[in-house]
Amino acid sequence: MDHLKSTDRLLKLITLLQGNSERLTVQKLAERFGVTKRTIYRDLNKLATLEIPVTHDVFEGYGIKKEYTIPPLMFSSKELATLIVGLNFVKSQADKQLCYDAEAVEDKIRQVLPGPLKLFMDSLSERTIVDPFLHFGVEKVDGGNWYQISSAIAGRKRIEFDYLAERSSTTGFKKTDSARNDRENKYNLKRIVDPYMIVFYKDHWNLIGFSHKRKEVRNYILNRIQNLYIREDQYKEIIDFPIEAILFRSDKRAYQIVVEVDEKADRQFKANLPTKIVKKNEIKPNKFRYQFTFDNLDYMNRWLLQFAKDVRVIRPKVLNEKREELLRELLKSNNS
Repeated sequence: MDHLKSTDRLLKLITLLQGNSERLTVQKLAERFGVTKRTIYRDLNKLATLEIPVTHDVFEGYGIKKEYTIPPLMFSSKELATLIVGLNFVKSQADKQLCYDAEAVEDKIRQVLPGPLKLFMDSLSERTIVDPFLHFGVEKVDGGNWYQISSAIAGRKRIEFDYLAERSSTTGFKKTDSARNDRENKYNLKRIVDPYMIVFYKDHWNLIGFSHKRKEVRNYILNRIQNLYIREDQYKEIIDFPIEAILFRSDKRAYQIVVEVDEKADRQFKANLPTKIVKKNEIKPNKFRYQFTFDNLDYMNRWLLQFAKDVRVIRPKVLNEKREELLRELLKSNNS
């Protein structure tokens, strides 16, 4: 690790010397890095052996020739560790193409690293798991179109695609081939969308954009998007893009929900609540009261049940009624 600390300091020293706007003496450099002047002299000699053109002027101090350019891939161990976490997150996704591209980026970085950092990267990569379920429990699948969508977002281009909407379990179709085909056609919907952002939530990626059919901002799950292509027409760029308002939007149909959460469940509740927290108060030791809005009480009911008695619903009354009804159904199915 001492060698890695030395490498980190050398990289920072190169950046500092190249962009210096003040007189950098050995004394100032030693103070900046918290080392002795002897260590700084040793570092400057190492830079010279690496053929980095370090300059010295009595009046301007140490620097690097202006025409010298830093190689494009020079990472400190901390920066490299940050990249590894990000790449391992991408490699954990269900989308085969995302995994393939992340592995390709990792290989390119590994090829240009010096020996000690390469060993550091290999060791850390093998022992960094972002999410055990995503890492071990998700089958890799084709789909997503994330690169095309991200390109469209960058170019402010409209996109068009077929969207496989979620099927309802309460349909009156008979189980015939023709009826099954009709149902498939019904849910394979054509959409024209102004793409605003891509958001990862729980175990899948989502596109949030303006639907020209619905005339409102909608959410689309990426692996249900098929036959996507980028149109030539552009949409108007949104000034002061309201990311928070779009992610946590609510309307007149949304319910005001208030719950009490025990301290032992507080961290998980706060981190995974699928909407924005409006208000949080500590009402007594080890217990918190949350207020938020949500428009789908059935979904919220199922989501809250994971916390069992650690979360108590205060209002609305109908949410408590739904909770009791669902529990009765579960008990009935277990006893049947």
